[in-house]
Amino acid sequence: MTVAVREVDRVVAFVHEAGLELNEDERKWDHMGALIVDAALQPRTRYKATVWPRARRIRDEWPDARTTTGLRARLESVDLPTYLAWRRTSPKITKIYDLAAVMGDLGVDTVDDLAERFRDPALERATRQALRRVNHVGPKTLDYLAILTGSNNHVAVDQHIATFVRNAGVRAHAYEEIGGIMRTAADVLGCSPGALDAAIWNHLSTRNTGGPRAC
Repeated sequence: MTVAVREVDRVVAFVHEAGLELNEDERKWDHMGALIVDAALQPRTRYKATVWPRARRIRDEWPDARTTTGLRARLESVDLPTYLAWRRTSPKITKIYDLAAVMGDLGVDTVDDLAERFRDPALERATRQALRRVNHVGPKTLDYLAILTGSNNHVAVDQHIATFVRNAGVRAHAYEEIGGIMRTAADVLGCSPGALDAAIWNHLSTRNTGGPRAC
């Protein structure tokens, strides 16, 4: 996909205008249970107030769920909606179970296992294809999963990223189009796509929703 130079220039200029700090900080869970809960609950939800405390609780109180095997055992013995204080009929609860099941089928037992699959192009394609079979898992969730393994080469285009790009004066709406602009802009800025993603997300989410995405 060809990215227009003028669109990239607008985003780069807007990054400078906003005074964003482009830090190469790794965003990574070392706990599969926390990673899966984070990715499943995150869409359209206040991260700092709602998602982060639940993912952190899973990490702190379920040490055995550091692996997919341990998480699936926990899910068989615990009433998850009650534990997370989440609506029982929410698709996000189902998504947690389904993501854990697919990870198990793929032989992904640790965060490092998943990270390895997102580093290899062929394995990444297979991983994405398998995880897309889970309801409500699309390109953004897949890129976000990669980010939560520590990848700085992925961009999860959510409402904050899309808003920032539009506010820069870029008329782009398609997920891949915005992602391409972000990756090229990051190259111009001399940072990773993940660092630009994090800087924009933290800038807008802190201002608009009360807390940054972090882990």
